[in-house]
Amino acid sequence: MVIANIISYVLVLLGAVNWGLYGIFDFNLVSWIFQGPRSIGSIIVYVIILLAAIWLIISPIISGNGLRLKEKDKPVETHSEN
Repeated sequence: MVIANIISYVLVLLGAVNWGLYGIFDFNLVSWIFQGPRSIGSIIVYVIILLAAIWLIISPIISGNGLRLKEKDKPVETHSEN
């Protein structure tokens, strides 16, 4: 689940960068890469970013522990010999 969260964060950040470029410079990076905003490649990228955002919304609800980006520290087991 940690890996899915990290991948989702990266994808959502890429989507945010694309929106920032579009808002500031009127340049859509995804459309430029895939030769148009409604090309199949653009649509796939937009849907993947949408799914990543949805995952980041529901992940804390599913886990019940909030959003985690690293594994919890496991307690060190001590063995006592009698």
